[in-house]
Amino acid sequence: MGFAPEQLSHDAFLGDKLVISQPLDGFRAATDPVLLAAACPARTGESVLDLGCGVGTAGLCVLSRVEVTCWGLEVQPDYAELARHNAAQNNVSMQVVTGDLTAMPAPLRDMSFDHVITNPPFFGAGKRAPDAGRARARQEDVTLDIWIDAALRRLKPKGWLTLIHRAERLPEVISALKDRAGGIEIKPLAPRAGKAANRFILRARKGSLSVAKLHNPLILHEGLNHDIDGDSYSSEAKAILRHGDLIKF
Repeated sequence: MGFAPEQLSHDAFLGDKLVISQPLDGFRAATDPVLLAAACPARTGESVLDLGCGVGTAGLCVLSRVEVTCWGLEVQPDYAELARHNAAQNNVSMQVVTGDLTAMPAPLRDMSFDHVITNPPFFGAGKRAPDAGRARARQEDVTLDIWIDAALRRLKPKGWLTLIHRAERLPEVISALKDRAGGIEIKPLAPRAGKAANRFILRARKGSLSVAKLHNPLILHEGLNHDIDGDSYSSEAKAILRHGDLIKF
């Protein structure tokens, strides 16, 4: 493995249902991949591609609740290797390919999926994190429209794209989907009641002509401010993050 044992933590997800090894100092999965997986409408026997899978958290969360064929694509070899390790230590099958989505590697180039899930880098050009792995996972080397194009190309007709991103990037996502995917459903993610949503989850169906829907927000934390030690997740968020419930659209 590219990371030495002392460079890793071993973190519980979904109320100890999964144990994910990840770098102490690199890019670390938190709530976003769990929320992403909880929004994916995959059913038994379908296929899922986790595009930019990191250490595999989102794909493994999907596999924890439903029996699907799951693949991951990750550009950073050390993280791809960790994703394979995480699949093995959680006793599930997830095929992880190391490669760049702008030059889709075989065999993914010749495959199509019922679902593509993705958590693209949140930030554009600017000061990069000191850790190279963290910087590449958080800041764009590939523009968002190219990222979404790669996702749509891997989908079957009527397949579902599920994506999580920052609220200010929603216009770019909508623009990239134009004329290629419809039935768009948007779930805002608000940190607390009365606070503006700072992230969103979007689902869209390739080739669909259905109208868009803007759903009520998922409120992640209780109270108006962070005034207690430990987590303050709302009951709905806790059911998703701790017990693997689906996000209600």
